[in-house]
Amino acid sequence: MRAALRTVMLTVSAALVLTGCGSDGGPVDVLAAGAWPGRYADARNSNTAPADGLRDLAPAWSRPLGGAVTAPASVAANGQIFVTAATAAGCNLVSFQIDTGRKRWCTRLAPGVTGVTPTADGVANIYVGEEGAMVSFNEHGQRRWRIPVSGTPGTAQFTGDGNLVFVTHFGQVNVLDPQTGRHAAPIFDLVPTPGVADGTNVPRLPNDHGLAACFGGSEDCPVATTPAVDLGTGRVLVTLWRPGADRAAVVSMRYTGGDDARVVEEWSQPELPGGATTSPVLSADGATVYVHDGEGALWALDAGTGTPRWSHDLGYTASTGPAVSADGLLVLAPGGRTGDLVALRDTGEAAELVWRRGDVRQLGVPALTADGIGYTVARADDGLAALVFDAASGETLDEETLPDAAGFSVGTAVGPAGEFVTATLPGDVYVLR
Repeated sequence: MRAALRTVMLTVSAALVLTGCGSDGGPVDVLAAGAWPGRYADARNSNTAPADGLRDLAPAWSRPLGGAVTAPASVAANGQIFVTAATAAGCNLVSFQIDTGRKRWCTRLAPGVTGVTPTADGVANIYVGEEGAMVSFNEHGQRRWRIPVSGTPGTAQFTGDGNLVFVTHFGQVNVLDPQTGRHAAPIFDLVPTPGVADGTNVPRLPNDHGLAACFGGSEDCPVATTPAVDLGTGRVLVTLWRPGADRAAVVSMRYTGGDDARVVEEWSQPELPGGATTSPVLSADGATVYVHDGEGALWALDAGTGTPRWSHDLGYTASTGPAVSADGLLVLAPGGRTGDLVALRDTGEAAELVWRRGDVRQLGVPALTADGIGYTVARADDGLAALVFDAASGETLDEETLPDAAGFSVGTAVGPAGEFVTATLPGDVYVLR
């Protein structure tokens, strides 16, 4: 009875969040319902969770998916895990229950889904892209709607008025009503579509064209990253490789909302050495954008203008953006398959080294919890281990071997009760609690 009541209350409260009921007129944060509902946890791409962390972990369960995993898992507020895998047959989108490891449902979409993290709203509806479409399922795996688009959608986000926003790898920006799938604003193309000046009968590119290039970035995949969204201002930040350019730029768009909702480009920063290589990450106050370049530096840009505030040479190109806490601590992802565990602090004018763990070799992506605990995956004597550390000092709090784990982790997530959730490239999901 208590569990049932909790489920009902969670559903009602999440529905209020989705509709904006009971709000004070401010922005709606659909991803605030709890757990780890997006690729990088929240609208800012901050890799931080609303739950407190666990200082003492033990393996709970693991499940093989039957194919490589290239996108991090997400976790809805009700404890459902959603993950995609490059399977040769059978399901390539799977949902597990976090407490038992039981498969709740699975389905097969087009192969492009395997590069996407499903985004979950407050009632565990998910939104996930495949070649040529954005698709929504409810918590039971029943399809709610499917909307055709140009290209393959990347991981979706939500706007401050509760609409779904996503960018396809061709650079098509879509804003949809999450209940119906209908467009809430006109489509905006970051890469202009062919016009009269381009000639007649210009062939349309297949929706999977250039998908392989999204893992390294090139003109064939203009948008290879997940947008960061400032819920208060409507700013949407993404990387963009424009036609004819030799690198990707950071681009800021503005979603206006309202009766005449539209998306417009605000500014572009194309001058980062080697281009922008990771998804943008916003500071908690929305004033700063963090992004890595292609020559081993972390940049802090003014979110309003794109003007660089500082850059910090790391000596390697990071695999993803940093985990950014509310008080300005930045815990860095590794470069390639290995890398020290490092924390910096943004002083406003530079990045200050807080601590460095040269004895740790990260083989995963760091995640931070509400109470200042960090999770990541590191190399262990017998394979891979889940590492728990104090974010303020870098001190190890716990280390637990991931049974039979190999390769490296593609991402770390935090469950609603602080569970440690990770998926490895060879295709295994692990949960520790």
